Amino acid sequence: MRIYMQQIPDDVGQAPRFLHLLIQEDLLEGWQLVREMGYQGKSGRVRRNHFEDYSEAIQAMLKERDTQIKRGYRVVFVEGQHHE
Repeated sequence: MRIYMQQIPDDVGQAPRFLHLLIQEDLLEGWQLVREMGYQGKSGRVRRNHFEDYSEAIQAMLKERDTQIKRGYRVVFVEGQHHE
């Protein structure tokens, strides 16, 4: 599952910020929540968190999404769906 979000800047000449959330299976028989964030058109900062259970990874992803919506980000697209 993947969620891509953007925050439109207040200043006209400034690039929008992005947040890309991705859940992927890892080599340790668990799941990773990958967060990439930064300014559109630039290299982003990447953080990875390991979860034993897929549903835990989904909950962390949705919590991050909700937190960022409160900070002014909007969801641009969602790909895939979660399964149990």
